[in-house]
Amino acid sequence: TRELGMLRAVGMSRRQVKRMVRYEAVITAVIGAVSGLIVGVIFAFLIGIPLSGDGFNLSYPIGTLILILILTAVAGVIAAIYPARKAAKLDVLEAVSYE
Repeated sequence: TRELGMLRAVGMSRRQVKRMVRYEAVITAVIGAVSGLIVGVIFAFLIGIPLSGDGFNLSYPIGTLILILILTAVAGVIAAIYPARKAAKLDVLEAVSYE
């Protein structure tokens, strides 16, 4: 809250604050999705090694993985709508003095 109040105090517009909060949410969501996909693929590969002798074939559905990344970015935007609006409506003096 205080950080956003300081940014508004030094001249950032409400629109810029909204955009910044949205971008931060999307970036965080995408980084989490990419990290999760990488860890998931690695674990699936490691679990698949001992099962390969039993006829277990591991496949990587690239289309599904890309769809998950896109949906994660969309979820980040949707999750950021309320906080972005709230941040844009902050009173500068109240936000700066908030402790």
